[in-house]
Amino acid sequence: MPNSLKDVPGFAPHGGALEIRAAAPDESAALAKEASALPTIQATSRRVLSDLELLAVGAVSPNRGFMTEADYLPVVDDMRLASGLPWSLPITLSATDAEAKTLKKGKRAAILHEGRAVAVIEVEDVFSYDPSAEADKTYRTTDDKHPGAAHLYAQGPVYVGGEVTVLENVFAHEFAQYRLTPLQLREKIAERGWTTVVAFQTRNPIHRAHEYLTKCALEIVDGLVIHPLVGGTKGDDIPAETRMQCYEVLMENYYPRDRVILSVFPAAMRYAGPREAIWHSLLRKNYGMTHFIVGRDHAGVGDYYGTYDAQKIFDEFETGELGIWPLKFEHSFFCKACEGMASGKTCPHGKDQHVHLSGTQVRSMLLEGKEPPAEFSRPEVARILIEAERNRA
Repeated sequence: MPNSLKDVPGFAPHGGALEIRAAAPDESAALAKEASALPTIQATSRRVLSDLELLAVGAVSPNRGFMTEADYLPVVDDMRLASGLPWSLPITLSATDAEAKTLKKGKRAAILHEGRAVAVIEVEDVFSYDPSAEADKTYRTTDDKHPGAAHLYAQGPVYVGGEVTVLENVFAHEFAQYRLTPLQLREKIAERGWTTVVAFQTRNPIHRAHEYLTKCALEIVDGLVIHPLVGGTKGDDIPAETRMQCYEVLMENYYPRDRVILSVFPAAMRYAGPREAIWHSLLRKNYGMTHFIVGRDHAGVGDYYGTYDAQKIFDEFETGELGIWPLKFEHSFFCKACEGMASGKTCPHGKDQHVHLSGTQVRSMLLEGKEPPAEFSRPEVARILIEAERNRA
């Protein structure tokens, strides 16, 4: 079975070790052959497949598989694993009643995607759960219009917990040059001699406001990792392929190459707002980060969360307990009177002086082939988005 890696470059992973769950080359073929005769569980969502990749590379350490009830309940109720270690969102594998009937504790089962085994799970627990209760605790709503809650309601009625061994990363071909594992990213950070590193989580193009706060963060740490999420988002979010083009052009023209790394984050969005901000930070700790940017409405959707709830939740933990430090930023904008980027903390002028566009306004401009003001978005980014919107329309 894969080993825990304690001697890894840089800052300690969450729980002290990277738990690498990818099958070793010499056991992969044997497990794949064994899987053909095992009970099966279908991986019916991109989230499950993304979670398998996170497990394979150690990104969700100290977890070694999908949660048993012993971990699931305290995570949902108190944001802690059974060990007491902070952890804010459950990592679960659902099954149908028919699948659950074929499983036996202490035995293995195969996790299938498109008819082939992509992982093997050591079945430690099979338990029922209340999707409404999970939604209420983790998403702060039971509304089925919330994408995270809707995902729960569409799942099978049973969770299967146990350690996994991952045979295949289904998405390995996507953004392969940027798909750095926690170990690979830690090695790059070590090569550059960085001792403090800040991560920027994003599922959107980087506009001037985002660029401003990442550069503010870069003033106080050794290096920045732009770490966009590519593991699955809502249908109306800008596709990862388009976003990556935007990040690349910004890296080429507006960031110091020796102080910034672009690497993709293979998780799927939960849209869990405050709890996901904690989860995102803990995973970035495993990737070797010491600091994490938390802006306005982190991981939010609609109006389910307060503007800065994702910042406030960090105060529910003891200082230093998470092992990664949040950098909290207010909404930023270009102020015509200040003649530069600013926020409510630094700008004394009224909103009439601030360049602000809603998402609807921006998309309307892009569809019409109009570039948003340069104070809002770099022209190179705007041109990429204009072309993408034309193609999508």
